[in-house]
Amino acid sequence: MSNEATAARASAGSGAPATGDSAARIASYIDHTLLKPEASEAEILKVCAEAAEYGFKSVCVNPIWVKTVKTALKGSGVLTCSVVGFPLGATPTDVKEFEARGAVLDGAEEIDMVISIAAARANDKGALVDDIAAVAEVVHEGGAILKVIIETALLDDAQKVLACEAAVEAGADFVKTSTGFNGGGATAADVALMRRTVGPDLGVKASGGVRSLADAQAMIAAGATRIGASSGIAIVKGEQGSSAY
Repeated sequence: MSNEATAARASAGSGAPATGDSAARIASYIDHTLLKPEASEAEILKVCAEAAEYGFKSVCVNPIWVKTVKTALKGSGVLTCSVVGFPLGATPTDVKEFEARGAVLDGAEEIDMVISIAAARANDKGALVDDIAAVAEVVHEGGAILKVIIETALLDDAQKVLACEAAVEAGADFVKTSTGFNGGGATAADVALMRRTVGPDLGVKASGGVRSLADAQAMIAAGATRIGASSGIAIVKGEQGSSAY
């Protein structure tokens, strides 16, 4: 694993700003996101330019755009993030491995993977660990970090805890609330539950429905160390964002 990735893993769960911190500081926690399947190259490049201008942490896109984003962000300090098994998580583990390996080779420095929701709802922790660990190995070999999307809207609290425990056991770097595509989204209660479960050392990413500065501050106060949003600019300007993801 690269020194950069090692440092990212070590700091993933630390340093969350308190509620009331400035919008400028919160910008550094935002994964500026465009995951709509119909997104055009022009729209992707616009998101990259915005991320560089506002100092967001990363740009998160579907795998076909990783090379484009990596090139557009060169020298900006903004990371390239992509998704795996998105948005359903209902693909075999070896397919997720293949997808993750390709994204990392294309330049992704962070991977957000969707777990097997069926396994979580069946309380099959072993299957979850196996699924996540296989992708984590590929991602870490490539010097990137892994965020694990547990899709909180589809799980009860016990299942959320199980999924988070599996992510810790499997060597993930973050747990993440939602894809934004399967109903519901991040809530402060879910973020707090996830933080209690994973402890202080893993990152927690709140994603789905975070559209204002107040939303972001509430998630950070609950324990989030990263915010996934398509409304990043509205957040840092103190405005209300749209529901588009």
